[in-house]
Amino acid sequence: MITVYLLLGTNMGDRLQHLKDARELLGAGDYNEKMAPGTQLTLLQESSIYETAAWGKIEQDDYLNQVIAVSTDLPPLTLLKITSCIETRLGRVRKKVWEPRIIDIDILLYENEIIREEKLIVPHPHLQNRRFVLTPLSEIAPHLLHPVLGKDILTLLEECPDTLWVRKCNGI
Repeated sequence: MITVYLLLGTNMGDRLQHLKDARELLGAGDYNEKMAPGTQLTLLQESSIYETAAWGKIEQDDYLNQVIAVSTDLPPLTLLKITSCIETRLGRVRKKVWEPRIIDIDILLYENEIIREEKLIVPHPHLQNRRFVLTPLSEIAPHLLHPVLGKDILTLLEECPDTLWVRKCNGI
């Protein structure tokens, strides 16, 4: 089994519910059975939920973000298909980059593998430049090494050039 780190993010509607729905669908196994019978995806850990400023070039509402660790035997591209199906089921419509979204599920790290496919690059190519990713990831995997940069997540957070605010949501 492989440990995979996923980022869940939302800035539309009932943000807490969207995160909950995404976690539940990821753990339900329905998509695994349809797309890759006999495979498993099990939730191992989840970070706190963080409210964060929107990242990118467009003015938009603040996000709620959370990192989860899952254990799976799904191949990376199958996992990507499953996360995309879950995004669609929850109401996401892809129109342009940096748009508001009901849910976004990004594959951050797939164990210590380096993946360079047309539709999937892992480690996520912007992981080290985004405080809203590194903060929750450092909560559950502070000493995990970035397989390309060779630095642990805490070090990447300390060196992160992103100055946008990230605030832990207490009581959620």
